[in-house]
Amino acid sequence: MAKGYFGRKSKNFRVANQTAMKSLTYAYTGRKLKKRDFRRLWITRISAACKLNDINYSRFINGLRKAGIELNRKVLADLAVNDAPAFSELVAQAKAAL
Repeated sequence: MAKGYFGRKSKNFRVANQTAMKSLTYAYTGRKLKKRDFRRLWITRISAACKLNDINYSRFINGLRKAGIELNRKVLADLAVNDAPAFSELVAQAKAAL
């Protein structure tokens, strides 16, 4: 597992083992943080698109829930970036449900 490391981290067993175990810990943590980071990115994109449509993020999400529209944040963020007219219609439905 220490393949590609240089110096003592690849030659000395104890140091190589410690380094490899630490890298596994970082990898595990990174997989958890990746989910968190993407959710923050999606929320930021949705919020920016909502501001262009004169509504804030929390009212938009609340309106979608009341309207019975169950789209996840990943899909909403994709619509906000790539299909502005469709996102505007969702905003109109959310406003109507409020």
